[in-house]
Amino acid sequence: MATKAEVAAFIATEFPQTKCVLKEVGDRGSTVTHEVGSEELRPGGTVSGPVLMGVADVALYVAILGEIGIVPLAVTTSLTINFLRKPTAGRGIVAVCKLMKVGKTLAVGEVSLYSEGTTEPVAHVVGTYSIPPRREG
Repeated sequence: MATKAEVAAFIATEFPQTKCVLKEVGDRGSTVTHEVGSEELRPGGTVSGPVLMGVADVALYVAILGEIGIVPLAVTTSLTINFLRKPTAGRGIVAVCKLMKVGKTLAVGEVSLYSEGTTEPVAHVVGTYSIPPRREG
């Protein structure tokens, strides 16, 4: 297991390009936020799909690291997203992740994405991560 401070420090050092901010980690889950810039909007004033997928992927990674410890080479093997409603352009994205299964080699989780301040999800994501084998000694 890794603490919120340990995961946040790892993300800041090893993944500095993300705009996601870690809000919670633990209890087989995580919450991250992402402030949306104008460059992340697609025509029609909605948050682009790749931004939503990226935020969900970070939420999954953070939750997994919180559960198994800092394992840098845990990687996404699948990510499925269902877009449910138009995100609000002027609001950040909130990703709430719950891990469904954490095994020795795979972890599966789901993420609900919200426009900040709303209760109806804008997207639902299910993702799987591959966990590398632990090296002995």
